[in-house]
Amino acid sequence: MASPSHKNILLLLADDLGKYVGCYGCPSIRTPNLDRLASQGVRFTSAFASTASCSGSRSTIYTGLHTHENGQYGLRMHATHFQTFEHVDSLPKLLRDHDYLTGIVGKIHVGPLSVYSWEVVNESGTRNVAWVADQCEAFFQQARSDSKPWYLTVGFIDPHRDVTTRGEFGNQTTYDKRVPVLDVKPEDVEIPNWLSDLPETRKEFVEYYQSIHRMDAGVGMILDALEHQGFAKNTLVLFTSDNGPPFVNSKTTLYEAGLNLPLIARAPGCKPGLENPNMISFIDIFPTFLEWAGIDPATRTKNSLSPRRLGRSFLPILSQTALLDASIWQHHIFGSHTFHELQNYWPTRVLRTRKYKYHRNLAWRLDFPFAADLYASLTFEGIRNSDGPAMIGGRQLRDYIFRPAEELYDLDEDPQELHNLAPDPAHTDLLLGLRKKLENWQRQTKDLWWNRDGVSLTMLARYAKDGLAIPDRLDFDVENPGTKDIKLVQLDPYDHSGVKT
Repeated sequence: MASPSHKNILLLLADDLGKYVGCYGCPSIRTPNLDRLASQGVRFTSAFASTASCSGSRSTIYTGLHTHENGQYGLRMHATHFQTFEHVDSLPKLLRDHDYLTGIVGKIHVGPLSVYSWEVVNESGTRNVAWVADQCEAFFQQARSDSKPWYLTVGFIDPHRDVTTRGEFGNQTTYDKRVPVLDVKPEDVEIPNWLSDLPETRKEFVEYYQSIHRMDAGVGMILDALEHQGFAKNTLVLFTSDNGPPFVNSKTTLYEAGLNLPLIARAPGCKPGLENPNMISFIDIFPTFLEWAGIDPATRTKNSLSPRRLGRSFLPILSQTALLDASIWQHHIFGSHTFHELQNYWPTRVLRTRKYKYHRNLAWRLDFPFAADLYASLTFEGIRNSDGPAMIGGRQLRDYIFRPAEELYDLDEDPQELHNLAPDPAHTDLLLGLRKKLENWQRQTKDLWWNRDGVSLTMLARYAKDGLAIPDRLDFDVENPGTKDIKLVQLDPYDHSGVKT
């Protein structure tokens, strides 16, 4: 029998979904099961990933740490082999230590498994969501048999692109008869304002819609299995996506389309059908799960060397429908991106408040790189061959590829992040304040990309005792490389995370 005292956790993770969900204001897409889940729980409108890249984003959820803290700098795949540091604590490890049955079904995309030590590992690249639901029900049955509380992650493959093709999303395969096929036409889809409305885009969005609808059907089957096995009344269900849609101007960027994601939570005892406007970072999911399980959110494994987690449990504010004061709940989040694929090196850090967004682009002298599947997409083919200046939504293609060292946007006036305020003298004080706040966070999290003069202050800390002084500028100036008669920062010999001006 399922024990009513057990507090279980079900994490449902879509792949490249973004906010293409009916309950998030996209009526043209059919997602009845996610809409039903939202009607039974809480829909967050301001939830943010730390990075818009698959492995990195998942690692942030599973460790409560940004990728520059946990080491999962980019994709974990055979050609890159990025993986999380061995000393990092993870959700499956901590919950398993507290006698939870832990498991994962579907996509994993992080490693190594010695860090992410799920007890039941059922990895698969299938889009057959009926099979995925069957594996979930088998896991629920095992938990009932073992009479243990449990934590299960479901990693859907949908709606990720089929990377073996240029414009398909896995819809050419015939799956289980329980898996529906959505009938949708190019004129039926909605093209977001951050993307160009072209025939190629609509062709791909038809495929994208079908893949989303299949994933939604899987959500419904899994929730039905949860109910069937008697766990619905004592399970925290959380649904989200790893990053935004798999198109340029979204995935692999820290623009809003890449980071601002769906987050739906259904908790027993919580009033249903709520909309919560408060800002949630993906690093807040880890402590939320621990608190739900009755575990101190600050808990670490024995003799842990894992960095201190900075996220906060959002269980106490789950049922809030009003915007809480900044003295009670955060009004900002941070983002950290370094790699996607190995060749996609473009480190950037971001601070997003409720009104402003500040980007620090550390490798701004490099072209912004394309993920292979986005470069090969039919959508980008249409964009680059369109008449007139090539545009991605309202952004010129040249501005997408050539970005400045700093970007600053007023999101109330400019939600697409098109008009950079950083060079504007009228916004200098704001720029400097946000820059300082971001750098304080970089220092706090020991970010290797906390730079001055184009070099890592974190790595130069070893020379503090020798009195090394560094030009107080973001990037190296090849025209004026000297250190005389300019403002310098002095590394602090007593605090290697600090500097003195």
